[in-house]
Amino acid sequence: MALEVHARLCAEYGCPIGYFHALEPLDELVSSLLSHRTKNRDSAAAFRALRAAFPDWAAVRDAPVAAVEAAIRGVTWPEAKAPALQRTLRAVTERRGGLDLSHLADMPEAAAAAWLADLPGVGPKTAAAVLSFSTLRGRALPVDSHHHRVAQRLGLIPAGLAVGPSHAVLAALLPADWDAQQLYDDHQVMMRHGQRCCTFHAPACGRCVLRDLCPEGRARLGAG
Repeated sequence: MALEVHARLCAEYGCPIGYFHALEPLDELVSSLLSHRTKNRDSAAAFRALRAAFPDWAAVRDAPVAAVEAAIRGVTWPEAKAPALQRTLRAVTERRGGLDLSHLADMPEAAAAAWLADLPGVGPKTAAAVLSFSTLRGRALPVDSHHHRVAQRLGLIPAGLAVGPSHAVLAALLPADWDAQQLYDDHQVMMRHGQRCCTFHAPACGRCVLRDLCPEGRARLGAG
């Protein structure tokens, strides 16, 4: 069913979808860490504020934590994200001898994802985002809360499966020979459907292109 879902959503939202930015891997790592549970516009503003307040990521790493927190105050939980970001940057420095993730380009995607996931504060979503969204343009399937919600309602993943472990389950449903663009498209159309139709509150099941595939949608429409 995952392929039928992909085909219908691509027809609905248009594929291929252009990448929304082209950050270097380390920049994307910082951006992704800031974006957790935060609206895109707010995390983007915080990223720009960090770049304006500090000359480079080494300066962010070594700054007083209060200064980093002040720069990212527009995100959710800046008091937690500031020290967490510094811990991650210190871990990269310790493992690489500097703040550089260029080595990921020479690694198989699975190995690169595992390397990233070993960093403090980096889970499957952040690792996949760095590989997919950055200039690496790697084969990875990020799963955000919208993507996760749509997948659960469709029955692609069990109802109780958390976002983190859902990455491997959802990726396994897609063809092994899909390229990076196709995986990116799958994430984007699932996310957009969650934002625009299959919303958390009052999903628009009546106009959903997946309603005949969706157990929850059929139940909602039947009850209505």
